[in-house]
Amino acid sequence: MGNSLGEVKKRLSSTKSTAQITKAMYMVSSSKIKRAERTYSGYKDFMLQIKNVINNVLKTAPEDFYHPLMTSREVKKTAYLIITSDRGLAGTYNSSIFKELDNIIINHKDSSEYICAAIGKKGYSFLQRRGYPTIGDSHIAVRDDVMFLDMNDLVQNIIDIYVSGKIDRLVIIYNHFVNNLVQEVRQEVLLPITGLDITLKESDYVYEGGLENTLNMVLPMYVKDIVYGIILDAKCAEHSARMNAMKSATDNANEVIEKLQLLYNRARQNVITNELIDIIGGANAIGGED
Repeated sequence: MGNSLGEVKKRLSSTKSTAQITKAMYMVSSSKIKRAERTYSGYKDFMLQIKNVINNVLKTAPEDFYHPLMTSREVKKTAYLIITSDRGLAGTYNSSIFKELDNIIINHKDSSEYICAAIGKKGYSFLQRRGYPTIGDSHIAVRDDVMFLDMNDLVQNIIDIYVSGKIDRLVIIYNHFVNNLVQEVRQEVLLPITGLDITLKESDYVYEGGLENTLNMVLPMYVKDIVYGIILDAKCAEHSARMNAMKSATDNANEVIEKLQLLYNRARQNVITNELIDIIGGANAIGGED
């Protein structure tokens, strides 16, 4: 009984420590998600202004206007950019992205029809394990304080590959933050660029350097801004997923603690009962001798 009591006590102490850790991680994630939501909300307003600026530029475009980043073509090869996290302990946050990409890749005939890229250590490791062809040979970190410069080179590389005709479409796959309890996997086509207004022809703006040079500068930046905004969105989803995972882990640990505490009390009671039996038995034996 003594060994059993010691084992239960050890498990109880270990589980309590785990519950304390998961509760602390839950509180950290709940704090981070509030900050991430504020950042993302402010950035959405900025993106709206950027889109309005580009629409104003496009108002001066002639009817036969052509720009490679805005023109659709036959899709022979697609680039898939996945947004994941650098760390685990976030429930199905990363695995849902991996499952979505696998379901897409399985529909391609061979690897000549696609190429992949990842932002986030977990995503890059997944691509390496699967043996999918990749853009770049190192992962792009997704720290909590997301920096635009972190992903700038990768996105610029993808844009250059698209303009050169080596890929015909760019699709980004990420977890969209719906609310603190729900995240949903989304696919969005970033290249060619769609959703801009090229029909309005009235404009009071005159752009120095000409329309083409202006768009050559602002359109790549627009794509990068979209990617950055999606990363901010995904970061909200990551914190939310980790917060929920840690809450579930804490709840489960507390349930185990209750069961172990009951088991410990019973084991301790058995030990005390056996000791009393031994004492009483010894006392009776001594009394009988007298």
